[in-house]
Amino acid sequence: QLHVTMSEKNELTKSLEMVQNELQEKESEMKRERSEYEDRLLQAEKEHQDRLTEANRKNEVEIEACHAKISSLEHFISSQKLEIEHLKSNKEQLNNSLKEANQALAETLKTKVR
Repeated sequence: QLHVTMSEKNELTKSLEMVQNELQEKESEMKRERSEYEDRLLQAEKEHQDRLTEANRKNEVEIEACHAKISSLEHFISSQKLEIEHLKSNKEQLNNSLKEANQALAETLKTKVR
């Protein structure tokens, strides 16, 4: 009886050791997989952050270019307004000169008719 019991105990001990070894292997494999997933997650987060940083940089450059274009257009509009005012003034002067010339011509024609 003792011999049978001891034999069963040895078998159970071996079974227990095998189960413990399997559990340790599974635990090691799970830890390794978790570590791989964490590394992949960190890499993905870094790549995402790098893309965001690059997109922000490009947006800043584009915004600066737009500001420069707006400033240039504002300057152009201002110079065009000045040019329009100058042309209006010249037109008024030419109209006045034409009116004076027409009056002088009318006076000359009146004098010749007499």
